Amino acid sequence: MEAADRATDGGGTVQRVVIMGAGGRDFHDFNVVLRDDPSVRVVAFTAAQIPGIDDRVYPTSLAGEAYPDGIPIRPESELEHLVAEHGVDEVVLAYSDLSHEDVMHRASRVLATGADFRLLGPRTTMLKASRPVIAVTAVRTGCGKSQTSRRVGEILLDSGLRVALVRHPMPYGDLEGMRVQRFASIADIDASRATVEEREEYEPPVALGLVVFAGVDYEAILSRAAEEADVIVWDGGNNDLPFVEPDLWITVTDPLRAGHELTFHPGEVNLRRAHVVVVNKVDSSEPDAVEQVVAHVREVNPHATVVTAESPVTLEPGPPLEGRRVLVVEDGPTLTHGGMAFGAGAVAARAARCAELVDPRPYAVGSIAEVYDRYPHIGAVLPAVGYSADQLADLERTIEATPADVVVAGTPIDLARLITTSHPLRRARYDLREVGRPTLHEVIAPIERLAHLETTVSTG
Repeated sequence: MEAADRATDGGGTVQRVVIMGAGGRDFHDFNVVLRDDPSVRVVAFTAAQIPGIDDRVYPTSLAGEAYPDGIPIRPESELEHLVAEHGVDEVVLAYSDLSHEDVMHRASRVLATGADFRLLGPRTTMLKASRPVIAVTAVRTGCGKSQTSRRVGEILLDSGLRVALVRHPMPYGDLEGMRVQRFASIADIDASRATVEEREEYEPPVALGLVVFAGVDYEAILSRAAEEADVIVWDGGNNDLPFVEPDLWITVTDPLRAGHELTFHPGEVNLRRAHVVVVNKVDSSEPDAVEQVVAHVREVNPHATVVTAESPVTLEPGPPLEGRRVLVVEDGPTLTHGGMAFGAGAVAARAARCAELVDPRPYAVGSIAEVYDRYPHIGAVLPAVGYSADQLADLERTIEATPADVVVAGTPIDLARLITTSHPLRRARYDLREVGRPTLHEVIAPIERLAHLETTVSTG
């Protein structure tokens, strides 16, 4: 260790820090809390969950003058080595959708090295926007957060407001080039060379007429979004906390995984802090499971407004499925770290009375086979993972090798634009539909009125 690593301008001792992340929250926490703190030197980020995001460098242009060589990003498996090599004092956990048990396993790894373990909270990490903000979060990946965000955006657009959807980061490529991203058309998304996972989040809201912002520097992103919006909708990733302080906080729950709302980090925080809790998928969940989720809401957040909703699946026109062998391609993150065995595509195929869901696992190649090895809970469906061109090619090869009559794509994107297959392909899409009252329209009405009032004042 060099002496320069130890000294601040005032001659004090620098605390050396590693940030454990997954290419999103980690960068935000650094930018907002640690970057400009002269008593801290971040010596490395570690990376998990997302393939291919380690062995990079967080560039000086984002890290600041204190980091002339940038900050290395290393695999999480190297954590103990990094702590020892750099004499690390503290490790900050900065990623989401971990069970409480998994959080403590990571804490134990850190504490066993002698370093401190830290979680940064909402007060420290949330930015303040100049426009009204509605945040949509969840207790797990795959609860229906994205269709809830779209529903909120649709209501606001229908009222005549300009809406910017600010999306949780997915900076899997060139970090410098992704500092601030704006998507107002499919052509914008194409030009960014987005991964499948990014497209799943960007394409549906853009098709509705929402302008989507994302990237790495959320202070700059919020400033840019506020220039052309009356209301900002925060669309969270995984079950992470919002990066921006919400005027209305909506958290989506999933009775298909009843109980998870109290056992995953930081989803339980979202549940406890929410103004509105959406109990989704009541059309496909057992009544006892719905009651359990509602009881947990009442237990930990009795003042929250509860909205119940269905998540209906609609098959777009295409080849018939009845009596046929169907390969189902599902949203990747929902199946992987979201922990689901199947998704909307399987629900749609079974409802259409397919003869069987063809199991793609025996035909999986390359990185797709590795996904199945890593996530053995995944059933007879194919996760649409495509974080790189090679992984997308493996997805295409797996689809083509699987003996099916029809492919049903339960991912939100138009998969046929990205892959070539001899199998006929039919899309399944899913939306959010409130059941009874209150509705989302009713619960967001105060924010809608506030935004209209601010717009009137600013233009008057």
